[in-house]
Amino acid sequence: MSATGFGEVGELLRRSTVQIVDGNRGAGSGVIWSAQGLIITNAHVVRRDAAAVQLWDGRRLMGEVVARDQAMDLAALKVRAPELPAARWGDSSAARPGELVLAVGNPFGFAGAFATGVIHMLGPLRGLGPRPWVQAAVHLGPGNSGGPLADARGRVIGINTMLVYSGILSGGLALAIPSNSVVEFLRARAEAA
Repeated sequence: MSATGFGEVGELLRRSTVQIVDGNRGAGSGVIWSAQGLIITNAHVVRRDAAAVQLWDGRRLMGEVVARDQAMDLAALKVRAPELPAARWGDSSAARPGELVLAVGNPFGFAGAFATGVIHMLGPLRGLGPRPWVQAAVHLGPGNSGGPLADARGRVIGINTMLVYSGILSGGLALAIPSNSVVEFLRARAEAA
């Protein structure tokens, strides 16, 4: 992929990433899942029943939390806006260590910031139970939570959740909830409705 192509992928991903403000707590990130206004983020980003959502073009909308799973650390919000630029979703089980990844978010309030890195590993992490993670060597900061981790083609393979520090990697490992877990979360929501 050419540098220009990667830049275009990044710009499309930036347009699918939102900034979320929950009360006075500062900003996190979210990903537009569907053009009809469904946004995926972390449950720890939206602790109330509603949150302000700022789109890439500066529009600010109110989002209503329509699903939350604290154990998975996932939440879904719904905003009322037509034809939003939805992200493309990838199969997280197809991701491989060493693949280039791109993260977009709002660290420290800087809207639409990019970070690149590589996948380190997929699967559980010692001390965090049996749940799978997409583990990537990519630099994230406060405000990246809920934002996308995408492959080089711009397909979202995870929702950035936390950073763990390791003596091996000076910047630590970014942990993302696999996109396939997001699909399970949304399927459970649909079955419960």
